[in-house]
Amino acid sequence: MRRAEISRETRETKIQLSLCLEGGAREIDTGIGFFDHMLNSFAVHGGFGLTVHCRGDLQVDGHHTVEDVGIVLGQALAQALGDKRSIARFGSAYVPMDEVLGFCALDCSGRPFLLFDAPMPQPACGQYDTCLTVEFMRALAVNGGLTLHLRSLYGDNAHHITEALFKALARALRQAVAMTENNEVLSAKGVL
Repeated sequence: MRRAEISRETRETKIQLSLCLEGGAREIDTGIGFFDHMLNSFAVHGGFGLTVHCRGDLQVDGHHTVEDVGIVLGQALAQALGDKRSIARFGSAYVPMDEVLGFCALDCSGRPFLLFDAPMPQPACGQYDTCLTVEFMRALAVNGGLTLHLRSLYGDNAHHITEALFKALARALRQAVAMTENNEVLSAKGVL
């Protein structure tokens, strides 16, 4: 089983996170309802087991909570993938969500990069500031070693845009981490 458990505590957040790429329990509590919904959607559509318990300084705002969960999830992903032997490496997905079409393409390359093209028409979804979506994705890409491209092709509802992006990320990542019959690292260099 490819899994990882990470604990991280700072003056701003305290996080316990468990990720299993082969599936398993899902239990998410960050104190931000909409963010919990996005993380649950990510786990469901990726077929991942995911538990996240985070206590953050929500009296300030949600920024530290969302970004730090992205950091820890990226670290857990990198740990679970190890040397990336036998994984498909690349993944991509389009996800329609009502009037929105979201797209994700990614490479488990070990070379962190984020291209994020998804303007948010509304500033918030519940207690979640929509500008935090890019912060989460950047933290995930940097700490998970992902080359990550996300785009909303069109849409006017920030809830739908954000959800389409999280689901597209999940489906693309599911493809990328899938095990192949080849027992090698998928790189001409032999390492990622």
